[in-house]
Amino acid sequence: MSERGTELAGISIAVLDDYLHIAEEAADWSLLGDVRIDFYHDTLIEPQAIIERLKPYQALVTTRERTRFPAQVLQGLPNLQLIAGTGRRQSNVDLPAATGLGIVVCVTGATGGRGDSTAELCWGLILGVTRHLAWEDRQMRAGNWQTRPAEGLGGKTLGILGLGRLGTTVAGYGRHFDMDVIAWGPTLDAERAATHGVTYVSWDELFRCSDILSIHVPLTDMSRGWITRRELALMKPTAFLVNTARGPIVDESALIDALRNGTIAGAALDVYDMEPLPADHPLLQLNNVLLSPHLGYATTSTINAFLAHSVENLQAWLAGTPQNVLNPEALPERR
Repeated sequence: MSERGTELAGISIAVLDDYLHIAEEAADWSLLGDVRIDFYHDTLIEPQAIIERLKPYQALVTTRERTRFPAQVLQGLPNLQLIAGTGRRQSNVDLPAATGLGIVVCVTGATGGRGDSTAELCWGLILGVTRHLAWEDRQMRAGNWQTRPAEGLGGKTLGILGLGRLGTTVAGYGRHFDMDVIAWGPTLDAERAATHGVTYVSWDELFRCSDILSIHVPLTDMSRGWITRRELALMKPTAFLVNTARGPIVDESALIDALRNGTIAGAALDVYDMEPLPADHPLLQLNNVLLSPHLGYATTSTINAFLAHSVENLQAWLAGTPQNVLNPEALPERR
């Protein structure tokens, strides 16, 4: 199979980050034949702990991008031949390092079905944070009633950072709520924005004019750390930031300061620099932020589809014909 591997007999596979304890029933793992499969329900953070746990395995199935695989970890896994990731990208994997070590990284495509679970969650977060739903729920349980004034969405400006598939869907929701929708993206222009009923604006205008700013760009070398103290300072003190993309797109310390200082009114976050969020994280101490534990993809149908596709990728790899390969340079015949 690869310069690093063992024979197919005796292959061991680890399914990682199964927080909901549903992976074992989510796909037909028996299709893989006589291989050992172990399911893990937690996420290890320390590189050495990851190495010690995963040393025996030739293949890993990652549930989205939880466990991180920098070069240091990949180099400590001499048996590893395949990372079968879920989703279109694998920003948790040092791809050049994996390629250099001959570790194939596979991805899955669309989950199928109707709707988009991440866009749906994003809109739930927008409604939740602007109407202070989590806060008022806590206040009611403490015996209080209507403790914070709130504004509706109609007539407000929804800013979209990245008008791709997800951004376009969220923009459509905004129009249905009678919002004015503006957008900026690295490849967006006025003509394409207009076809979706959206006004194209400059980078600075996006931050200055948005009452709700929603992030819908992938995490890349370009987008990492895009939103800094400067951008947050441009925003209205009544504005809300919503992030269902990836945590590191926003400078987390700058965001925490902006929330503490009233630079912006609040934030709704589904993604973080470190996941799971540590119990002592300062975001957990703020009462103007709505938090969810990376639920954008985490519906039963989406997870089932991801894992079913992962089983197909594992079958192809075991048959010696890997498919949906993100780094084809790692394939033996290309090295």
